[in-house]
Amino acid sequence: MTQASAIILNTFEQLEPSIITKLATIFPKVYSIGPLHTLCKTMITTNSTSSPHKDGRLRKEDRSCITWLDHQKAKSVLYVSFGTVVNLSYEQLMEFWHGLVNSLKPFLWVIQKELIIQKNVPIELEIGTKERGFLVNWAPQEEVLANPAVGGFLTHCGWNSTLESIAEGVPMLCWPSITDQTVNSRCVSEQWKIGLNMNGSCDRFVVENMVRDIMENEDLMRSANDVAKKALHGIKENGSSYHNLENLIKDISLMKVRN
Repeated sequence: MTQASAIILNTFEQLEPSIITKLATIFPKVYSIGPLHTLCKTMITTNSTSSPHKDGRLRKEDRSCITWLDHQKAKSVLYVSFGTVVNLSYEQLMEFWHGLVNSLKPFLWVIQKELIIQKNVPIELEIGTKERGFLVNWAPQEEVLANPAVGGFLTHCGWNSTLESIAEGVPMLCWPSITDQTVNSRCVSEQWKIGLNMNGSCDRFVVENMVRDIMENEDLMRSANDVAKKALHGIKENGSSYHNLENLIKDISLMKVRN
């Protein structure tokens, strides 16, 4: 990798300045162009009058959750999604479910309903979910996180989910399990201070208390909002990520000319 002429990073300078500076001593060129999902939207809006093409999805989105969110109070809902890879055991499912219901906070949970149908679900969970929860097989995550009703995100801390939450200023409750998720969750909770780390626990009482903490912690809300403003600044026309992506496009074009 050290023989590469450049490295492209889905992050932004104000989020990870020391890492980007260090990488600049190793690689001739470093292109930090994140959050890429919002930057692409900005460039499409700036440079084209046509509508962007819809991207591919691993699962069909259930947009009924957006209608439900639109009827909830501002910053009142905890969004819960562990991505496409993590499969909860029955014990983990029950602990999380009890914790969510007992927190008394509204929640939108992305979970495969067919898995629930096969389980023996206690009546108190069915009642609590009917009163305050909404379950979907999959959801338009970027749109969910941008909804004014969402005030927290219980996440596996995959990098895409982390950046999407950062871009919308939503504090995170981190439950990492594989690959880079542990490092991401540590950055979220300890370095950027825009979330809390569950440290692998899924005990129902821990879930209940930490859900309340993430939804009621005004310091985390302010920190998350501050970082979101930095992300927004980076993707504007005069921002660092916007500028870096333009340079990347120019450099790729020059490579084609030389070849």
